[in-house]
Amino acid sequence: MPHERLTFKEMCARFDVTPRTLRYYEYIELLSPEKEGRSRFYLSREIGRMKLIMRGRKYGFSLEEIRQWLMMYDTEGSQAQSSAFIALADRQLAELQRQKAEIEEAIAELGQLKKDISAQN
Repeated sequence: MPHERLTFKEMCARFDVTPRTLRYYEYIELLSPEKEGRSRFYLSREIGRMKLIMRGRKYGFSLEEIRQWLMMYDTEGSQAQSSAFIALADRQLAELQRQKAEIEEAIAELGQLKKDISAQN
C-alpha cells in the first residue's frame, strides 16, 4: 500500500471519525493532507500517522502528547521518538493501573453494599 491515497470521506470512514474530528486534527497539525483545490487527499504517511493517533487516543494519551511525539520523528529521529514513547508509556501504564485499582475498589464496595441491602429485605 505504499501509494495508497484516501479522500477526506474515505479517511473518516476508515478510522470511524467525524469530519469535524479530522479537520481538527489538521488544525492542530497532527495531519497534513495534500490539497488539490478544495479536496484533501491522505497518502500513506498521513494514514500511518492517523493509525498512531487513534492508538494513542485508545491508550489515553492527550492530543498534545501525540502531536509532540509525532513531531519528534521529524526533528529528532526515531531513536528519540522511541525513548519518548517509552517514558510516555511508563507514565500511562502507571495511571491506568491506578484507575484499575480505583475501579476494582468501587466494584467491591458496590457489591458489598448491594449484598448488605439485599440481606435487609
